[in-house]
Amino acid sequence: MIEKELKEIWKELPEGCRLVAISKYHPVEAIQEAYDAGQRIFGENHVQELVEKEAILPKDIQWHLTGHLQTNKVKYIAPFVSLIHAVDTLKLLKEIDKQAKKADRVIDCLLELHIAQEETKWGFSEEELMQMLEEGEWKELQNVHICGLMMMASFTDDTAQIRSEFRLAKHIYDEVKIKYFPHDSYFCELSMGMSHDYTIAIEEGATLVRVGTKIFGERVY
Repeated sequence: MIEKELKEIWKELPEGCRLVAISKYHPVEAIQEAYDAGQRIFGENHVQELVEKEAILPKDIQWHLTGHLQTNKVKYIAPFVSLIHAVDTLKLLKEIDKQAKKADRVIDCLLELHIAQEETKWGFSEEELMQMLEEGEWKELQNVHICGLMMMASFTDDTAQIRSEFRLAKHIYDEVKIKYFPHDSYFCELSMGMSHDYTIAIEEGATLVRVGTKIFGERVY
């Protein structure tokens, strides 16, 4: 079942787009099954769950933290995390830099963009993002790479609205790339799209899609 779903998704991915298998609340056996099928990038939303799974699963897994991250928990994942998707404040970026330095690493990060209509608490508005980048304090951080942007579309059946939100995210990504990272090859990621809308995200320029339920089935809480 898991292998079959993975193969279907892999077939849909264009060159330059990768699958993050969202494994939160799913048992290690399910992750191992996906790993055995060939999947190597897995996303978790909660630090404690990520740390527990990383300790017992194969060491060549690339672990992404895709959920909201509190500054006081960065230290637990700094030694091994491959990519932090949802950096939503400069304060958090500074803490990641600090903990990465302690771990003697450079940690890849995405800045979270808040475009969706829902009143989520997290993410930069377009104005806040541009202001933070313009002020330039992030340029002093030596142990983080800002590798791109991440966003979540509104949870709706209106595919036109979803598409317009993805399109706006791609437009902002292009603008940020040209203005702030024109010579940085590592700024190349746009993380958007989940189980119900990843095909639209792919069409609108996603380089990372975050798919969980379609691969692993409904979560066991």
